[in-house]
Amino acid sequence: MLSNLFKRTITSLMLIALLLIGLFYNELSWKILVILFLILCLYEFNNLIRKIYKNKFIIVSLLFLVILYLYFFYFLLIKIRSEYGEEKILILLISCILSDIGGYFVGKSIGGPKLTSLSPNKTISGAFGSIIFTVIGTSIFLILLNKIDTNSINLEVSLKFYIWLISMSIFCQIGDLLISYMKRKANIKDTGKILPGHGGILDRVDGIIFAIPFGVLTYFILFLSL
Repeated sequence: MLSNLFKRTITSLMLIALLLIGLFYNELSWKILVILFLILCLYEFNNLIRKIYKNKFIIVSLLFLVILYLYFFYFLLIKIRSEYGEEKILILLISCILSDIGGYFVGKSIGGPKLTSLSPNKTISGAFGSIIFTVIGTSIFLILLNKIDTNSINLEVSLKFYIWLISMSIFCQIGDLLISYMKRKANIKDTGKILPGHGGILDRVDGIIFAIPFGVLTYFILFLSL
């Protein structure tokens, strides 16, 4: 267990370093990083879909939808960085990461009733832990970021902001449940082996690829609606 935890920690640190370099170096490095990331996601989605379905028409149709969604995700990440800055990307990612961490640690520590039959490992306590970690952790990060650079972020900690963070955590958990359900249907534990201690790319970013698009939509509804 300690060996696996060590692998997870080292892999996570390497991923964070790669993310920060790609995000802050320049626009091209960010585009390359996102493209590589989405190619790996598509590869693992392809493997999942082919393990679940045998009908070629269904496989092609689902892969087409996945490609469209991932292209939109690429466009969104590039657009946000270009028009709103790297810090907005960080807030989106950190809220998702904290949701994942909260669900894992609280769920493992407290346990209790299962959240849904879609994923036997998910508990109600873990779901609430995800929300609590996201709300408190992201709020602290935002406050610290504003103290470092008052011009970097124009978000204020408010009721709308808390509602948005809760929605981000919920979207993350839905994405997590969706990929967990697909893995159960495919009868596999992990979507890949590329990340030591973690599994595949989708095992770690299932919540992110679902939460960011819907989270951005929720943000505009909450903060920019007339």
